[in-house]
Amino acid sequence: MNYLMPSYLIPYVLSGTLAITATLLFGLDRALRLARWPARERKQAVWSIGVPMVAWLFAAVLLSWFGFYRGVANRFPTIPYGVLIPIVTGVALFWRWGMLKRALEAVPLQWIVGVQVYRALGFIFLILYAGGHLPGEFAWPAGVGDVMVGLLAPMVGLAYARGSRRAAGYVRAWNLLGICDLVVALTMGVLTSPSPLQRLAFGAPNELVSAFPLALVPVFLVPLSVLLHFASLNKLQQTEPAQRVSRSPLAASGGN
Repeated sequence: MNYLMPSYLIPYVLSGTLAITATLLFGLDRALRLARWPARERKQAVWSIGVPMVAWLFAAVLLSWFGFYRGVANRFPTIPYGVLIPIVTGVALFWRWGMLKRALEAVPLQWIVGVQVYRALGFIFLILYAGGHLPGEFAWPAGVGDVMVGLLAPMVGLAYARGSRRAAGYVRAWNLLGICDLVVALTMGVLTSPSPLQRLAFGAPNELVSAFPLALVPVFLVPLSVLLHFASLNKLQQTEPAQRVSRSPLAASGGN
């Protein structure tokens, strides 16, 4: 297996990650505009959320650039820290930071779902496998799972926006599928990468996924996706009771 860094990988990962970050912040600003937030409050919210998000991305780039996440046969993998710390921090901020919670409440659920179309960029794992850069034990489940979740995201979001009776079930099922995909990808990444936990791909370890720039996928994009799933499920739980009331026969007849 060839572990030389493909020339296309750095611009692909960096440009994709920057585009995803910019899209999320632009979408947040747009949602707050539609929710008629005052301009000053809207700008404060976007900057207050955007600055920590960009700082997190910058830290992930630096740590991966300096090899902090590189897999080593005799060292416990460090990537789990890059995955779990942002997730725990993000969930804690959601519950403790009122402005973040209010801002996310203003974002339509279909946007939170549909934006994960970026997951389809995971087809890069299959391209790297075809080029002999990744083991199949990791590339196939991670690549196919990401493409499926990414392609389904706008369809599920559109179904919800149209008010389909089954839309809530579609959103819930899609979220569970997306979370399972991430868990499987992370698990296979650990099991195929050099560390005391490696159990697969001993003949051709998965060294590329823990190196810059591909390490940005597990330490930035994966936690980001988990937090979006969390936000989606939380918003779905809040909106379902209102939807059931609005669709009930009594509500439809105006209470007569």
